[in-house]
Amino acid sequence: MAPISTSVEIARRPEDVFAYITDVPRHPEWQDGLVSATLETGEPVRAGSRVVHRRKLGLGTVATTSEITALEPPRLVAFRGLDGPIRAEGTQRVEPVGEGSRVSFEMEMHGHGLGVLMAPIARRQAARQVATSHEKLKRILESSGG
Repeated sequence: MAPISTSVEIARRPEDVFAYITDVPRHPEWQDGLVSATLETGEPVRAGSRVVHRRKLGLGTVATTSEITALEPPRLVAFRGLDGPIRAEGTQRVEPVGEGSRVSFEMEMHGHGLGVLMAPIARRQAARQVATSHEKLKRILESSGG
């Protein structure tokens, strides 16, 4: 299956964009469907850090844990899911473009156990959420300063 990917140009310096997207407690401000995000391993964010995300799912919420697998400020953060029936693995890159930045996101989703059956539905939903989230990220960073 092809990865989910999107990119958006933001009229902000790469350092500003990267600082915002790696500020874990602020993830719900721009990530569609996210209720909370907690850095389980404490500050600062680094390779090996674990993040617990709580997402709306139906009438409740579901918590999943992911690990930051690479962190190269101000240009790359990579992650992989550690639990749950569907686990994501991906990267978010920030590149300078003119006086602003381009944020490029790529993610693959893998089903485990019953998640194999749920993966196609989850993938379609995630593709919509990722596109919406990155447009929201752009609006926030260009209007309020993030």
